[in-house]
Amino acid sequence: MNATKISERTKTTEEAVYNRRRFLQNTALAVGATQLGITGFAEAQSGTGQEAAMAGMSDSIRPFRVHIPDAELADLRQRIQATRWPERENVPDATQGVQLATIKALASYWATEYDWRKFEARLNALPQFVTEIDGLDIHFIHVRSKHENALPLIVTHGWPGSIVEQLKIIAPLTDPTAHGADASDAFHVVIPSLPGYGFSGKPTATGWDIPRIARTWVALMNRLGYTRFVHAGGDVGAQVGDELGVEAPAGLLGVHSNMPGTVPADVARALNYHEPPPPGLSAEEKHAWDQLDFFYKKGLGYANEMSLRPQTLYGLADSPVGLAAWILDHDAGSYAMIARAIEGQPEGLSKDDILDNITLYWVTNTAVSSARLYWDASQTARKGFFDVKGVVAIQFAVSAFPDEIYTAPRSWAENAYPKLIHYNKLPKGTHFAAWEQPQSYSEEIRASFRSLRST
Repeated sequence: MNATKISERTKTTEEAVYNRRRFLQNTALAVGATQLGITGFAEAQSGTGQEAAMAGMSDSIRPFRVHIPDAELADLRQRIQATRWPERENVPDATQGVQLATIKALASYWATEYDWRKFEARLNALPQFVTEIDGLDIHFIHVRSKHENALPLIVTHGWPGSIVEQLKIIAPLTDPTAHGADASDAFHVVIPSLPGYGFSGKPTATGWDIPRIARTWVALMNRLGYTRFVHAGGDVGAQVGDELGVEAPAGLLGVHSNMPGTVPADVARALNYHEPPPPGLSAEEKHAWDQLDFFYKKGLGYANEMSLRPQTLYGLADSPVGLAAWILDHDAGSYAMIARAIEGQPEGLSKDDILDNITLYWVTNTAVSSARLYWDASQTARKGFFDVKGVVAIQFAVSAFPDEIYTAPRSWAENAYPKLIHYNKLPKGTHFAAWEQPQSYSEEIRASFRSLRST
């Protein structure tokens, strides 16, 4: 059978399964707040008498809408205004953490001007769903392209991000012709919330590590009727991408990462033991070493706490300002960019962007449940976050942004991913590439997977 017939048969199968799912979606009752284990989120949609039957189907896909009660938003503002502030830092820079002037400015805007309802409406304008996989409700956005032969893409966010990170890339990827690209570059886009994050369920037992999340994403794509798909992600999403690359599940065509696992074993060992860099590093590799050395010595505090003692972070569930500061202080590059945005110099992110993400954590009360993912992941991790994981069979693409935690050198990427099909160094961007630089990120996704569309 020739490639054209195979492609047509695959497309027909995918559309048939999707249409069946779509019918079920449109006739199901939206999941109730008690089913999600959270309050005030879901608005029921009109039922058709099939609610009881759907409730008994473990593979049902239920429409989802967001509505946070006014009382919860009022309580949030009151808590912000009641913050007990410490004295300012006694250094002239951010070396002691989030600066008092920065967090006070953000808190003032949050309490008096920020409008959650605008973001809520933006979310509800998108097709959102919840489905149970492996005993846990998974929330996801699913936007299908109008263009024929669109390639299914699942995108995974990280911490301290959320689905907020990917909202700006939906339109460019699903409707490329409206954004200066070709119809042949179109994607069907699926954006799930990680377990314990956003509107997904909160695990009540341990074991939700990176391999389990990777398997869950494969199950989700299969449930949506996608027999072939690609994956993209950064941060935790990059870990999921690496794991998918290692497991090489049927139907996975390729993976894109903007925070890849490429650090060679000798470099990783020297970093972990605070040894000098191995001899013979190129200038590009030495720059990556310097970035990683700084992060290992100055930037790992949050990851250590969440990997070891996530339950101790009660203050994040009680203080909005405490939560905001914890989220802002992820890495030096992104914090500097965000601080400038708060001061009125937006560079891809606005104050509203920043608060959309923080408020999502607050209204879902997921500060601690999201942190537990680090604990679960650390229990079974075979390699360090940035280490080479052993991807062999899957085709891989890397976009290296200059102000990421580290800018992966081409030489390391080529060694880490034997089937590297795309590598590019971008002129601008931090840890939150899709959120901060949606145009260049979208262009990278198109370029990365263009060669796989005929596979």
